[in-house]
Amino acid sequence: MKPISKIMILICLSVFTVSCAGTTQSERKTKEGALVGAGVGAVLGQVIGGDSESTAIGAGIGAALGGVAGNRIGAYMDQQENALRNSVAASDSASIRRDQNVLTATFKSNMFFDLNSAVLKPGAYSEIDRVARVLTNYPHTRIRVEGHTDARGSEAYNLELSEKRAMAVSNALIQRGVSSARIQSIGLGESQPISSLDAENRRVSIVIIPIES
Repeated sequence: MKPISKIMILICLSVFTVSCAGTTQSERKTKEGALVGAGVGAVLGQVIGGDSESTAIGAGIGAALGGVAGNRIGAYMDQQENALRNSVAASDSASIRRDQNVLTATFKSNMFFDLNSAVLKPGAYSEIDRVARVLTNYPHTRIRVEGHTDARGSEAYNLELSEKRAMAVSNALIQRGVSSARIQSIGLGESQPISSLDAENRRVSIVIIPIES
């Protein structure tokens, strides 16, 4: 077996071993970054040096750099998550979920809109104000605003309504200083239900994604 193949097998085994060992988001991100960096570094080391020693050196450098980058992203999202949770702590119509380093703030639609309307209610602005402050304080993320509806009415109507609602929230964030270049607005209509209850399915989600490059 060629030296590069042996190195890559060891890296893959390491991925399996340490991916199960992390206890916090930051630790997992550090390990993930280190392993990806090791793989890239190993390949580059082999290409440049052409031998197993260069491969090992490349893997070590890549692991170090990847681990630092991964840890920084994880810590950054840790801080943003805490700020976001604090900002909506008093709201009974908002929830925060984290999946790896992606944050999702979900708001019940009745907080933001009247039934069959895409015009923001007066009470929506205080919630959007709080979220916008967090987003402007943490600019190294991309934002996807998703509109969701229940399944009542036609699919085409629900899709259009969800798009308008997502755009209304996006525009409100932009008016409060969040860069439009960071924001994607998307309507998903009735396609992603989360409950058998219509009221739960009518919602707006603000998905916050770290910029990793």
